[in-house]
Amino acid sequence: MSRIATVKIDEFVALADERPVFDVRSPAEFAKGHFPGAFNLPLFSNEERESIGKTYKHAGKEAAMREGLDFVGPRMRQLIDAVADQAPERQVLLHCWRGGMRSNSVAWLLGTFGFQVTVLDGGYKSFRRYVLDAFTHEKSMIILSGHTGAGKTDILHELAATGEQVIDLEKYAHHKGSSFGSLGEAPQPTQQQFENKLAIAWMKVDAERPVWIEDESRNIGSKTLPKPFWLQMRAAQVVFLKMPVALRTERLESDYGHFPLPQLHAAVERLNEKLGGQRTRDIRDALDSGDLATSCRMLLTFYYDKTYEHGISKRNPENIHVLESNTKDPMTNARQILDFSAGIQPSISRFLSA
Repeated sequence: MSRIATVKIDEFVALADERPVFDVRSPAEFAKGHFPGAFNLPLFSNEERESIGKTYKHAGKEAAMREGLDFVGPRMRQLIDAVADQAPERQVLLHCWRGGMRSNSVAWLLGTFGFQVTVLDGGYKSFRRYVLDAFTHEKSMIILSGHTGAGKTDILHELAATGEQVIDLEKYAHHKGSSFGSLGEAPQPTQQQFENKLAIAWMKVDAERPVWIEDESRNIGSKTLPKPFWLQMRAAQVVFLKMPVALRTERLESDYGHFPLPQLHAAVERLNEKLGGQRTRDIRDALDSGDLATSCRMLLTFYYDKTYEHGISKRNPENIHVLESNTKDPMTNARQILDFSAGIQPSISRFLSA
């Protein structure tokens, strides 16, 4: 029985829940975007891949293959050991760019050592087609909206803890979606990697049940939501959590008060054009004097609330359902939202077939 099989992308994605994925492309290719959770097992370094490409162009396929053997030969033991460390059950998934020579060569090597290898037909290129197609699948959303400081992300986490379906866009973007959104976050992923993670999450959503998503602009930091996904968000039902400014100010103090003053200054400066020079200076002065509450309240009053209200005004008012809350406790708010949303009938937008 052969130890090597080739499967289409749908089966590959399903198997990835159970088996480790190894991407044999170069580190530069991997860094641009990869299957979420995959391990990079480069057959060639960036420089080696470039050299082989030049040899192929000037001397032909066989010469390029011989050069490749020179590079790989001394590293075969390393490749086997690297896979064995991550795949104790000796069942692995493998892909390269197009499902060609690189993945087949490594599959053969692993197969000779008793690994059960499943290769992705069409390679990473087929996965990217799967990703872009995923966002055209229409599913039922409920958008959790509300002014800045309402604690929407924490509420989403509480909803998830109750068994609700949730997609946390800010988690995938490594950004909280404001001028302060990068504080405390890892560097943002590439656009490809953001799309890759979001697509896998989206395809795992049970279409028979609604999924909760936080209200976001189309851009989250430097990442852009795919247009079909964004259009579904804009057409979805919205639960708008209305909370007093005082409570939201307290939350912002808690969330951002521990960051170094220079980082807070820089975030305020990025809003200078929208706030105006005098208000920017007033907020900076409040920060410098240790009056974080005043700076947060001014940011909410003069910028964030107005921006949010402008965005919500572009939605169909019939889709907006306002819930008032007098607590900033996310668990309490999650329970209230679930009770409130029981009377809302989520709908699929059908915009793609219009």
